[in-house]
Amino acid sequence: MKEPIEVRIDAPEYEKLFNYLFPGDGDEHGAVIVAGIVESDRGTRLLARKVILARDGIDYVPGQRGYRALTAKFVAEVSNYCARENLCYLAVHCHGGKDKVSFSADDIASHERGYPALLDITRGGPVGALVFAKNAVAGDIWTPSGRYQLDRMTIIGANIRQLYPSPRKRSPIANPLYDRHSRLFGDVGQEIFSNLKVGIIGLGGGGSLINEWLSRLGVGHIVAIDFDRVELTNLPRVVGTKSWEGMSWLTQSNIPWLKKLGLRLSPYKVHVARRVAKQANPFIRYDAIIGNIADEQTAKLLVDADFIFLAADSMQSRLVFNALVHQYLIPGIQIGAKVPVDKQTKQVGDIFTATRPVLPHAYGGCLHCHELIPPGRLQQETLSLEEKRNQQYVEDDSIAQPSVITLNVKSAEPAVNIFMMMFAGLHKPEAKLYHQIEFVREHRIEQVEPRANKDCLDCSNSDRSRRGRGDRVRLPCRMAKVT
Repeated sequence: MKEPIEVRIDAPEYEKLFNYLFPGDGDEHGAVIVAGIVESDRGTRLLARKVILARDGIDYVPGQRGYRALTAKFVAEVSNYCARENLCYLAVHCHGGKDKVSFSADDIASHERGYPALLDITRGGPVGALVFAKNAVAGDIWTPSGRYQLDRMTIIGANIRQLYPSPRKRSPIANPLYDRHSRLFGDVGQEIFSNLKVGIIGLGGGGSLINEWLSRLGVGHIVAIDFDRVELTNLPRVVGTKSWEGMSWLTQSNIPWLKKLGLRLSPYKVHVARRVAKQANPFIRYDAIIGNIADEQTAKLLVDADFIFLAADSMQSRLVFNALVHQYLIPGIQIGAKVPVDKQTKQVGDIFTATRPVLPHAYGGCLHCHELIPPGRLQQETLSLEEKRNQQYVEDDSIAQPSVITLNVKSAEPAVNIFMMMFAGLHKPEAKLYHQIEFVREHRIEQVEPRANKDCLDCSNSDRSRRGRGDRVRLPCRMAKVT
């Protein structure tokens, strides 16, 4: 298992656990977190899928060697469930105190007695224990190859919170470059941004704006994904493009081979985005990925991200984005702008922009539950051009929709501000991150009431859903071709 070890949990599940552990009676209470897992070069994340509360006096009783203990029956039921579902087992209890916590000698002795057997029952786990104080958590994690200490817990909500075993050392003074930033969210906030890995799917009009703003904000690592090259019509909308990069003197030629050469010489959008990011922050780590998020190999580059922006509008990109958010407990936002034009009258309809936060829990903005990934559109995108023509799907495919950079700004700006406020912890406790639609011609903003389907295969706690399973289920991607 790669270190550091992090437990991630969504805010509603954490609130449920916290209220059970700390009801105000000053006593000790217990539970189990069942979790998925993802390992990467950044370390290991244990992804809390479900909190199972241990009932006082029934599942959590006076212990023979310590103060309290989970009953053998409760442990057997939950560990067998973890084995069946290929999930990790994390026992939980609370101690007194506020900002610092550690296991007692009795706790450690109980782990050493029981966890080798639990590893066998759960087919290799990992298994372990978490102990909480009100503002702290410590962990003892066991795997067949070794034993590890928890580095932190991350709570995913309108504000991103992190708990540690004890208070962290004071952050270094921020780079003077970011002096005006640190006056808003402090040196701690600037350090947080410098340690983030953020994915951007789609580097067109909206994505290119997000790319520059994140770079100027001081985000330390960006993974940008797009397969398109710059075209002449992109120049007014894609930030950082140069006039010659549209290759108009070649692509506008009537000579086929010159036109083809111009298309091949045009730079990829992700390479333009990398240049823009490096100009804004020479120290940024930047992965410019020429690829499609619908491909499994590309999507897996984001499984350890801290946040994902979706600025591409295919149904396949929405499908994979939504799965990444819920399967790996990564918050994200989908943005877009639409300028509908009536086919007969050619009149412009209701221009609107959309900013859709998606948090990894029920009522968190799931795109499936909001009916934003229609199965018919998904099926359409998988058809070949000939199949689309035969099924009369391509009547408008060759007609480019209107697009203006100022409309891209309207959806991108609130998205980046939500991201900034989340990680800086500046949202007020009552803040709700609803989907937001702005009808531009009416100067009207509409918030969409959150929805949830109890059987959703992405956001629900149904045994069939992917939520929190991490690498132990596959993403809904195209499989790599075998050559």
